[in-house]
Amino acid sequence: MSDRIEKIIGYPSLELVTNQVVEGFITGLHKSPFHGFSVEFAEHRLYNSGESIKNIDWKLFARTEKLFVKKYEQETNLRCLLVVDHSSSMYFPFDHLPSFQNPNKITFAAYACGVLVQMLSRQRDAFGLSLISDKIDNITDIKSNFAHKKHIFENLENLLLAQEGGERFTTNISPLLHELAESIHRRSLIIIFTDLLSENGDEKELISSLQHLRHSKHEVILFHVSDKAKEIDFNFENRPHRFVDIETLQEVKLNPQEIREIYTQTIASKFKSIKEACANMKIDFVDADINQGFEQILLPYIIKRTKMN
Repeated sequence: MSDRIEKIIGYPSLELVTNQVVEGFITGLHKSPFHGFSVEFAEHRLYNSGESIKNIDWKLFARTEKLFVKKYEQETNLRCLLVVDHSSSMYFPFDHLPSFQNPNKITFAAYACGVLVQMLSRQRDAFGLSLISDKIDNITDIKSNFAHKKHIFENLENLLLAQEGGERFTTNISPLLHELAESIHRRSLIIIFTDLLSENGDEKELISSLQHLRHSKHEVILFHVSDKAKEIDFNFENRPHRFVDIETLQEVKLNPQEIREIYTQTIASKFKSIKEACANMKIDFVDADINQGFEQILLPYIIKRTKMN
């Protein structure tokens, strides 16, 4: 699959690239004030005075001068479901060959999920993937084994293969989050990647579905994926443009300067109401600009996971 991706659209292996991202991130993390999150020691826990010393990792003690006990898989109970909105609007901007260095929204979401899978795998946590649009198009089991990890990466790579053409998907995320809240019975971490551009545009319905996830005792991180310059700041050249809704194919011709002020005010108000609701529900709302790299994904995840332990 990876060879096919690189041959067709120039993508290197998603699994390889995301592993390199995580390696670099961890190296930087240990040089930063966030060193205390102990990502490197994900398979260990601190030794508690009075317990048996048979499981102490003495090699690790020699390097760190701290006592860590080897941590077994049954000691970790975090379950994580990655939810990716792959509706047609997520394929903006429509560059001919989006890449890891120059992603569109769906490419960014796929790689972001990849780096999180790498982190979850290192910490022996269980993970699954759900792809949604106007319906739940795919949902995997939540597991932590090697074969399952390969299966997840195959699903993510398929998102990259779907870059050009193919079926058009509209967005109707709210009822799908209700459905997921009902179907995931054990307390889990739900990480959602979406541009929040839905068919009905009803923030109240979205907030209600997020409340349902919290009511079901799930922890939630909502990554609002956007091309900030274009979609939030409406930064287009001062000349006539033709704008096309990729999901409905409706189009309008206008000069962006004529509506920039009212557009930016309206879009800011829309997302502010969602952010405030998320804050009230203790849901992490993260603005994920596709042009700003993956630390904006990894740091919120690490902070959330640390709070859950």
